[in-house]
Amino acid sequence: MTAAVTTTATVRDHRLGFSSLDQERELDELAIRGDLPSWLSGSLLRTGPARFEVGDRPLAHWFDGLAMLHRFSFAGGTVSYANRFLHSRAYNEAERTGRLAFSEFATDPCRSLFKRVASAFSPGTTDNGNVNVSRLGDEFIAMTETPLPVLFDPATLEAAGVAYRPPGQLTTAHPHHDPERGELVNFAVKLGPRSHYRFFGQRGRAEQRPRGSIAVREPGYVHSFGMSERFLVLAEFPLVVNPARLALSGRPYIQNYRWEPERGSRFLVVDRQTGRLRASLSTDPFFGFHHVNTFEEDGDVVVDLCAYEDASIIDALYLDETRREHPRLPVPELRRFRLGLETGRVEHERLVEESLELPRIAYRRCNGRPYRYVYGVGRGRGDWLDQIVKVDVRERGARAWREDGCYPGEPVFVPEPAAADEDTGVLLSVVLEASSDSSFLLVLDASDLSELARAAVPHHIPFGFHGNYFGHAEAPANADGRS
Repeated sequence: MTAAVTTTATVRDHRLGFSSLDQERELDELAIRGDLPSWLSGSLLRTGPARFEVGDRPLAHWFDGLAMLHRFSFAGGTVSYANRFLHSRAYNEAERTGRLAFSEFATDPCRSLFKRVASAFSPGTTDNGNVNVSRLGDEFIAMTETPLPVLFDPATLEAAGVAYRPPGQLTTAHPHHDPERGELVNFAVKLGPRSHYRFFGQRGRAEQRPRGSIAVREPGYVHSFGMSERFLVLAEFPLVVNPARLALSGRPYIQNYRWEPERGSRFLVVDRQTGRLRASLSTDPFFGFHHVNTFEEDGDVVVDLCAYEDASIIDALYLDETRREHPRLPVPELRRFRLGLETGRVEHERLVEESLELPRIAYRRCNGRPYRYVYGVGRGRGDWLDQIVKVDVRERGARAWREDGCYPGEPVFVPEPAAADEDTGVLLSVVLEASSDSSFLLVLDASDLSELARAAVPHHIPFGFHGNYFGHAEAPANADGRS
């Protein structure tokens, strides 16, 4: 295995989260401070970038790092831990040759024109599933934004090949769960002279059904989408790509997209029963990665998401920028859009002053329905995401957990069994403790953000993106893997 390379000397701030981790461990029991709830019995599975160089070549962007799986398992008041690189084709080829073999988000291998064309118009480029994990029937998958979700064993974290192929060259790592149909619902972009946005349902490895298609000349960059009880909602930002340019330019994937604010943004609303486009509604330009929730109220469709003024957040996440002592990080706001399907109007408002990203809700209970609470991370006192935030969208208030020198990741909500209230449960967050060059799993009471316990990991865990908690002998608490 190639030794890890760090770009700086040991640092005591957020920059540690962008240094590689090469250790793979399996620990039967982590040291715990505090007490875990007796009902917590299951596993938190996460993925994220863990190696930021291939051979002697540094990768360009946070989103490019080679994926590593992490498992925290709870039983009888204890926590075990294991981590392992996702042995995808991308990882295996990098290990075998010492070179990047597949195009990543912002780093591209050197290829001939023929190979560039073949890669752009074949099913996917990389299978480096560093964005999210989900469950497909009784199996587990690691996902990224190309259509090659990788199966893995949750007990051993061993990869087992590609699970299925979405109907396009680009997709999202944020599928929704449709409990009535028993399927994952996702979205893909079919590139060509006449491109299409395609929604589809996936039940197991083999059964895939179309759920709607929209023709588009220049597709927008899409990281997630919304789903209410009756509609699928795609927020199309004016960060767009010409498919021919994507195939022929020779530039890394994301560098082919252009910010064209004069287009504005639009919401495409698809009827879940018929698959037809119900409405296309235009609004002012903005950008976002993550939807929070979508529901119907008083004849309108309400879409809550984390919004940026423009797409400069993508440039801010290049590793040269994130490794600055004081990075220039755009601040996301929790924004509510109200879509009038009959009137064509689009209204929006900021729900709270606090910044919020990597949002989570009580998914099984509230997704597609009116809800009250969202959890995420935000910027408090520092230059990086340094606090966990809970927002009450009904009362328009927020509270936060923070600790000096600590940088929390996405807070995954786990409901207490038979909970009466929406926020009865715990939050699980992997926190980087820069002062000790290590990380810990933080367990908070979701109702008031008080600390219940923390489990120490004997090394740092690089900043990751998303994961899910899967209870023993039950459906996943957040089957979509949303953030």
